[in-house]
Amino acid sequence: MKRQNILITGASSGLGFTMAKMYAEQGRNLALCARRVDKLNELKEEIAKINPNVTVSVRVLDVNDHDQVFEVFRAFAEDLGHLDRVIVNAGMGKGASLGTGYFHANKQTAVTNFVSAIAQCEAALELFRAQNHGHLVTISSVSAVRGFRRAMTVYAATKAAITSLTEGIRIDLLGSPIKATTIHPGFIRSEINENVKKVPFMVDTETGCRAILKAIEKEGANYYVPSWPWALMCRFMKIAPLSFMAKMS
Repeated sequence: MKRQNILITGASSGLGFTMAKMYAEQGRNLALCARRVDKLNELKEEIAKINPNVTVSVRVLDVNDHDQVFEVFRAFAEDLGHLDRVIVNAGMGKGASLGTGYFHANKQTAVTNFVSAIAQCEAALELFRAQNHGHLVTISSVSAVRGFRRAMTVYAATKAAITSLTEGIRIDLLGSPIKATTIHPGFIRSEINENVKKVPFMVDTETGCRAILKAIEKEGANYYVPSWPWALMCRFMKIAPLSFMAKMS
């Protein structure tokens, strides 16, 4: 089944920005939201050059305003007639080792990446249940597999929570026409990690997003992308000693 009308949160930069352009190349209609409306309008202009035949709706959304999440998702459904797929992509990576004075930043990451993801999943599934079809996609991370240190400690915990949340949703929807997929990207260069100088197996944004879109179209349960090396690496990470994990971040 071709998912024609696609909503992407956090579309003003990084993975969301690039995924939107790639979907436009495929002729998909797009509902794009983020806090920075100027960036969304720039993206809309770029998409018009890529494929003037697609419909693009943009709206301002701070995913931490949970009432607004529901309002914006419903408005997008009205704009496009219905939504076929929602990609819960908005997130952040602030933080530091716990106990070093950065609770506010760690809390902000926890709320944005997990509590606000619950709001997005709720809003998407409300629409999908009413229309009795749809595809929910959550963007987790390979860091969901194990704990990570320093700035990634809380980030990794939120991604593990996202993976578990989506699995619970998937169990709840068994036998229904509504699908739920979790994507676990490896290290992909984007705005969220632009200051990170040295991590293993880093790929550019375009390479990473093409792998993500390919996985999404399969509509299975869990994907680790790019599949090489992350499908294998994540299996090893589950049993690796802590000394190995200390080198991963």
